[in-house]
Amino acid sequence: MSRPMSTSAQGSLRVLILAFDGVEALDFAGPFEVFTTASRVHARQHPQQPPLFEVQSVAQAELVQARAGLKLLADLNLDQAVQADLLIVPGGVVDAALASPATLAWIASQSQGARITASVCTGAFLLANSGVLHGDERVTTHWEDVAELRERFPGLEVVEDVRWVDNGRTVTSAGISAGIDMSLHLVERLAGRDLALCTARQMDFAWTPNPSAPST
Repeated sequence: MSRPMSTSAQGSLRVLILAFDGVEALDFAGPFEVFTTASRVHARQHPQQPPLFEVQSVAQAELVQARAGLKLLADLNLDQAVQADLLIVPGGVVDAALASPATLAWIASQSQGARITASVCTGAFLLANSGVLHGDERVTTHWEDVAELRERFPGLEVVEDVRWVDNGRTVTSAGISAGIDMSLHLVERLAGRDLALCTARQMDFAWTPNPSAPST
């Protein structure tokens, strides 16, 4: 059962997005754009209310180099991060993150207090390695990595040709653009379909709200 959602002191929902060396830039930036845009759209609709989402990036080291070389400056390091309401773990080249006990322990700890823990692409490997995904839970990842996820974590029910899988407590998505679809789905879960639709329109993004639509 999901824990009741906590909020920041300002009444906003905390969204923490993990960054690490080798992270896929759009796996990180896609959800970041969705939740910051949703908060901006919500502020226009409800100017007297506090920001809907408080979005921050977290990394073990302050400076992160994404997979294609883009450098990212994280808002917080692992020790500084407060408890997330929603934790998002992107994918990319996850070897270094998988080999970091501190990163895996942080994911596990944050997930215990978060209402929702979500992954994009190969971020599912980080959730599985940290013990967030377990048992016969249904999960997905990028189509290229489905076979490896099945091999490494045979207890999981790894499904393919879907955009995302929502188990309530955990949500996993396929690659890159599917992470944006999943993030809009999470906006719908947390704040309603109207805001999700307005956010997609503001982003000029053709949202695929059906998780069973084939991933490409």
